[in-house]
Amino acid sequence: MKFSKKGDGGETSLLGGQRVPKYDLRPETYGTLDEASSALGVAKALTVDKKISDILFDVQKDLLVLGAELAALPGDVENLANRIGASQINRVEKLIDDLQQDVMLGREFIYPGKTLVSAQIDLGRTIIRRAERRAAEMKAKGLISRPEIHSYLNRLADMLFTLARWEETTTPGIRAF
Repeated sequence: MKFSKKGDGGETSLLGGQRVPKYDLRPETYGTLDEASSALGVAKALTVDKKISDILFDVQKDLLVLGAELAALPGDVENLANRIGASQINRVEKLIDDLQQDVMLGREFIYPGKTLVSAQIDLGRTIIRRAERRAAEMKAKGLISRPEIHSYLNRLADMLFTLARWEETTTPGIRAF
C-alpha cells in the first residue's frame, strides 16, 4: 500500500477531492457509518445463521453507498451511480415486518447482551443512532437535503433492534450468561 501522507496535517478529501478538516461534520458522519459497519461485521463473523449474515452484509453495502453520498458535496451527489432510496428503505421495512412475525417485542426496556451476536448487533444499532444524530445536524446546517437518508437510518436502527431480539429467540448461539 502506498501512503499518500495527505492526511498527516489533519485534513481529508471528500469524494470530489475537496479538502476538509478530519473533524468536519461530513467525515464525522460517514466515519460513524464506517464504525457501525465494522461493529456489524463482528456480528456477521460471529453468527452461525445465514439469514443474519446476509441481512448484515446487505446493510454493510448500504452503509458504503450512504457513506459515499455523505462524502460528496451536494453538486457531486447527483453524479453518484448509487444512492440510498425507496428500495433500500422498503427492504428494511419488510425485514422489520418479517422478523416481527417470529418475535414479540414487549414494552419493557431491553438490556443488550443475551447473546454475543445480539449484543454486537445492538452495538451496531447504537452507532447507527449516533450517525443519525450527525446526519440530522448535517440537515440542520444545510449540508444534506435528501429525506431518504434520515428515513433509512431511522428504519435501519429499528430493524437492527428487531434483528437482535430475533437472534436472541431463534438462533442457538453463544450465550453471554
